[in-house]
Amino acid sequence: MRVKEVADLVGISVRTLHHYDEIGLLAPEETTESGYRIYSDNNLETLQQILFFKELGFPLKKIKNIINSPEFDRQEALALHKKMLLEKRMRLDRMIATVDKTLKYAEGEIEMSNEEKFEGFNFSHNPYEQEARERWGDKAVDKVNDKFKNEEDQKKYADAFNDIYRRLADIRHLSASSKEAQEGIKEWYVFLNQMGSYSLEAFKGLGQMYVADERFTKNIDQFGEGLAQFMCDAMSIYADQNK
Repeated sequence: MRVKEVADLVGISVRTLHHYDEIGLLAPEETTESGYRIYSDNNLETLQQILFFKELGFPLKKIKNIINSPEFDRQEALALHKKMLLEKRMRLDRMIATVDKTLKYAEGEIEMSNEEKFEGFNFSHNPYEQEARERWGDKAVDKVNDKFKNEEDQKKYADAFNDIYRRLADIRHLSASSKEAQEGIKEWYVFLNQMGSYSLEAFKGLGQMYVADERFTKNIDQFGEGLAQFMCDAMSIYADQNK
């Protein structure tokens, strides 16, 4: 398959595939005299592995090291992907349930304790924690885990969370690529990484969720109509510009 055919099949850009080739992550089986990249079935299997790792927040450099290791086993990796994705789905389900309760709380239908507001934000059991420890060390990860141990810290982060949304809502009429928008969304990225571990790709994916799921859109747009779309666009631009 040629590069454009692979891009269309997978749903990624030709530019991304070119980048993977340039950094030695995914070289095509052959390149024709005319310069066309030709991808084999083995290339597609490797690409599938790359995208699984990306979905789980692994940086490209780490993915390259893993799949090029002589000890890498595709079947074992697939089993690991499944386990980690299932854990991720369970965590997202808990967070979605928290969003639903928060919507009802915002509409005055129920009462909600500070503990309930953070259900799903469980940093005591993170399926990616070992990866984080390898990248940043035990001290950094333990610092994150300690942040939500008491009610005072929970309230502090909830207030900071809302403050950032309000500041972004104030500038949502600007272009998502403007200096003000990118500075504001950088603050959001830094804040999220104080609580957990978000790669640029995960950050971009989170922004897409803001508009793909109407429950998230409704919750975010409480701060200002159109904020969810503005944040989605700004987060995508920020992620692409800082790779």
